[in-house]
Amino acid sequence: MDHLLHLDRTLDELDPPRWTAPAPDATHLVRTVHQLRRIPLRELRPADLRTLISQHVALPYVLPLAVRLLTEQPLLDAYFYEGDLLLAAVEAPASAWAVLPDLRERLRTVIESLPQASVAGLPRGAAEDLARFAGRPAPSPCRM
Repeated sequence: MDHLLHLDRTLDELDPPRWTAPAPDATHLVRTVHQLRRIPLRELRPADLRTLISQHVALPYVLPLAVRLLTEQPLLDAYFYEGDLLLAAVEAPASAWAVLPDLRERLRTVIESLPQASVAGLPRGAAEDLARFAGRPAPSPCRM
């Protein structure tokens, strides 16, 4: 199923059941995620996708949107730092990627094409996370 065909619909429509309103004392993050579920997919920004992926919300619908962005700009700075959307995507549960094998392979190809210098500039542990996702040995630490 091509999840990008539903860009005019919301996650509440596509990923039932619709969520009820958050509790009055809910955190900012909880309120944000609830709000994002009511926005049409085409209007979700990279930061929104990073938030939803990090919170494991409706992954079959948001991961395809993220991969589409990442194939064009792998180290996209969605909100916090360069590569944050990519790292959120590779940290998504394996079970989410299991139902999206073609997209997983596309993202693996993107990761494989990253220059080593770019990967080295990412936060600590990122190179290992990318290597794990790509199914290759983690880079050895530099020794001086």
